[in-house]
Amino acid sequence: MGSGSAIRGSRVGAGPMGEAERGESAPRIRVPFYCANKHEVVPSFAHEAAVPEEWDCPRCGFPAGKDPQNPPAPPRTEPYKTHLAYVKERRSEEEGRLILDEALAKLRAERAEVEAYMKANAN
Repeated sequence: MGSGSAIRGSRVGAGPMGEAERGESAPRIRVPFYCANKHEVVPSFAHEAAVPEEWDCPRCGFPAGKDPQNPPAPPRTEPYKTHLAYVKERRSEEEGRLILDEALAKLRAERAEVEAYMKANAN
């Protein structure tokens, strides 16, 4: 024997909502946009709203424009660069050698100090 409401999946106040309950929708215009991959997207805008010059294509993510013959160019992606590649852009080979020689000289001096301290305190 079942219990509960005779109408399953409904609740109090549920029913079709029409324009009488929601209010009238604003007048709309549909504007086509075209991307570099020949996709067409047609979003709708409120009649008095400002329509943007570009729109993102939902299929490929490229920017889309209003002119089908001349869509905006896809964004240029930079390849991944390592830290070393960025350093090489800022410094020449000669500057790199000078910095390396300076660091090695400092390291060797510190090592010599430690060895001298160890030798003096070994007895």
